[in-house]
Amino acid sequence: MKPIITASACASESAGPRPPVLLDVRWQLGGPNGRPDYEAGHLPGAVYVDLDEELAGPAGDGGRHPLPDPEAFGAVMRRAGVGQDTPVVVYDGGQGWAAARAWWLLRWTGHTDVRVLDGGLAAWTGDLSTEIPHPDEGDFRPKPGALPTLDAESAAAFARSGLLLDARAAERYRGDVEPIDRVGGHIPGAVSAPTTENVDADGRYLPADRLAARFAGLGAEAGTEGVGVYCGSGVSGAHEVLALEIAGFTGVLYPGSWSEWSSDPSRPVATGPEPQ
Repeated sequence: MKPIITASACASESAGPRPPVLLDVRWQLGGPNGRPDYEAGHLPGAVYVDLDEELAGPAGDGGRHPLPDPEAFGAVMRRAGVGQDTPVVVYDGGQGWAAARAWWLLRWTGHTDVRVLDGGLAAWTGDLSTEIPHPDEGDFRPKPGALPTLDAESAAAFARSGLLLDARAAERYRGDVEPIDRVGGHIPGAVSAPTTENVDADGRYLPADRLAARFAGLGAEAGTEGVGVYCGSGVSGAHEVLALEIAGFTGVLYPGSWSEWSSDPSRPVATGPEPQ
């Protein structure tokens, strides 16, 4: 199953006999909470899910957006109407990061029928609703570990002997600026691969062949143990993992990402434009 769905296909499925559960996960890094935007207008039937509070655990040694407690995450999904076998479509305001985070978490906890609305809310041409739905509780029970992950040690190993992609903006990778974390730069050996290059001007993912060419040019090879991915705190990195899946590669997320790596002064930091 493709991990993305077009707005027209989503509208068709929503009107069909087996409509997907719709999750609105609008979010901005450092921005205001997305619930007011959701309440002002959302896809009919969509349930709002808060990334900071429900798609992440408390910030700390594990980074700014560590993985949520699986049972707490499962309760959020059940409350939204997610069942073991119900299709799910997630969307955000168009950047795609938050939607990919929700997609990744559902996949990581064992849900197999989840897709991201390609282009987000901006791609939707149908009516919006202000009605707050109250769906019947679903029966989804998370089984974490369905997708592989990296910790700091294994991320460093990927950078040394495989391929580790840094999904942040190039200037943060180089260490020119660091607006959030303790220190700027990147994990030694990581390759810069900003998520902005996964999409077109409308925020839609590039075709599979173009994404495959992009990642091959960065060093990805078919049949390997996977391509490691990190970002600032495990959110935009999920967008890269999704893009890799479209392209036919297996992305392996480091959930703690730079916010965890850089919090420990004993870990090495590289700067500049090239892997070290």
